[in-house]
Amino acid sequence: MLGRLFRQVRQRRDAAAVARRAIPDDLWKRTLARHPFLQRREAVDAAELRRLTSLFLDRKEFSAAGGLRLSDAMVVTIAAQAVLPVLKLGLSHYDGFVGIVVHPGQVVARREVTDEGGLVHAYDEVLAGEAMEGGPVMLSWHDVRLSAPMAAQSYNVVIHEFAHVLDMADGVADGVPLLPPHITRAEWVATLGVEFEAFVARVNLLSDDAPQPALDPYGAEAPEEFFAVASEAFFVNACALKAEHLALYELFNRLYGQDPTVDVPPARRR
Repeated sequence: MLGRLFRQVRQRRDAAAVARRAIPDDLWKRTLARHPFLQRREAVDAAELRRLTSLFLDRKEFSAAGGLRLSDAMVVTIAAQAVLPVLKLGLSHYDGFVGIVVHPGQVVARREVTDEGGLVHAYDEVLAGEAMEGGPVMLSWHDVRLSAPMAAQSYNVVIHEFAHVLDMADGVADGVPLLPPHITRAEWVATLGVEFEAFVARVNLLSDDAPQPALDPYGAEAPEEFFAVASEAFFVNACALKAEHLALYELFNRLYGQDPTVDVPPARRR
């Protein structure tokens, strides 16, 4: 009885939030047209993506930095891509943060690392995005705008950073997100580990005239970056990822509950 009452209250609350943050039809159609990887073949999934985008807009706080002015089109573009990975998992996976800060372009962050001898080394790192435990998530609008034209290169800064959010849900950034019951940690670590090591070996042998991998070589930096980079490819360049990393693709299919090679309708011929 209490469980049913709770569900009814949540459904009414969510319906009110969707109504508050309703996305105009024209804006939603333009967003899908500009980002074909967001389109879903099944009507129920298409409707859920739009519903979750409205809920995301209602629950999160967007802010602009560096003189940038946010528009409805900009926040819907970001929100729709952010919810794509949790289309089947639910927005509760993003409950650990609220803020999203959007900069006009990439940001230079000052970093410090301490070596084994205790010496501190300072350096600058250029960031297109950054996800911090507890938030906020930082994004470069310049790089967000590249999500459509660079989908064939498996590049998507929004999905990359929100994959980090999923990874850090257990408090550790290690390439292991919270797993559903049908995937054991041992299976995940084994599969991701084999794929990561093979990818690192390939990247180390890359030459200028060699065929470029489906994944950004940045994924060879660490398992957590490999997970984020592979998640980008899974959603925006699925066929290429599946061709080069079949075991990883199948594992992600089970994690995300989606198969983009099937779920996304084929491009229309002009």
